[in-house]
Amino acid sequence: MARKTAIATEFAFTLPQGLIDSDRLHRQGKMRLATAKDELWVQAQPQVQNNPNYSPLVMLSCVITRLGSLTSVTPELLEGLVLRDIAYLREFYNRINQHGQAHVLAHCPQCNNQFKVELALSGES
Repeated sequence: MARKTAIATEFAFTLPQGLIDSDRLHRQGKMRLATAKDELWVQAQPQVQNNPNYSPLVMLSCVITRLGSLTSVTPELLEGLVLRDIAYLREFYNRINQHGQAHVLAHCPQCNNQFKVELALSGES
């Protein structure tokens, strides 16, 4: 019988600096994989049509399912992040959507073993 492999669709992250909202710091969050429907929805948004540079914030607001205790993340909320956190989120988004995982396969040259390594992004410890 064929073994089914679970596909991860949501990934945890920790922002380097975090967002302060109502005197609370929000750093830990979850991001889901983007869909083609997300991309179409983003392109249809008036903010993006008026300013295409706004597209990453709108897309990130679609795929971030939680940020700290916040379960609703809007582009306007993300405007309050420092650039270091925005860069982190964009890189994390690219990593999980291009590779489907938050880690990469590595190979030990001494013992020839292969293993998974989670790459630390700027701000991660």
